[in-house]
Amino acid sequence: MRFRKLAAIAVAILGLAALPGTGAIAADGDDPVRIVGFGDSLMAGYGLNGSEGFPARLEATLKDRGHNVEITDAGVSGDTTSGGLARLDWSIPEDVDGVILELGANDALRGLPPEKTRENLEAMITRLKERGIEVLLAGMLAPPNLGEDYEARFNAIYPELAEKHDVILYPFFLDGVTGNPDLLLDDGMHPNANGINRMVDGILPYAENFLARFETG
Repeated sequence: MRFRKLAAIAVAILGLAALPGTGAIAADGDDPVRIVGFGDSLMAGYGLNGSEGFPARLEATLKDRGHNVEITDAGVSGDTTSGGLARLDWSIPEDVDGVILELGANDALRGLPPEKTRENLEAMITRLKERGIEVLLAGMLAPPNLGEDYEARFNAIYPELAEKHDVILYPFFLDGVTGNPDLLLDDGMHPNANGINRMVDGILPYAENFLARFETG
């Protein structure tokens, strides 16, 4: 009799804990916010170990700050916006909540028409939002050696698309890293591990605003 009574009490306690809003057991079962970092070598962590790359470092930092999040690396070195658009659908699984979209640097390095870069980025944003996937747009700036006209046309792409499609914009993905040899690999272009940490620090408030769209929903 005493055993049956104790068992009944235990079942009742477990049942209560499983009810929404009644304790940690329900909270521990919450699914993480699933994010994909979709970009080029800057996202893929060129020359770095996997744990040193941007998606892994951003995920670790956000978790340290109490966010339940998983960030998958879908960066491909050398990718342009055309390449990203071509692989978008099969690179982004159905259970993804949001995408950090970081493409365009290779377009500018190759001097591709800014109008085509804009068209490709807009197509990706539109397609993702049609699937119910939110976008954090990581902006890029054109190299100054391409001339003022190219620079003006390219640099306007990201803020204008962010405003048009109501997505969060991080203005410059390499902010604080470009031109700083202490934060770059020997090629002078790609961030080293310290450079990645600087990028994570810069984007962090934007990433937390991005996560708020899911965590408060």
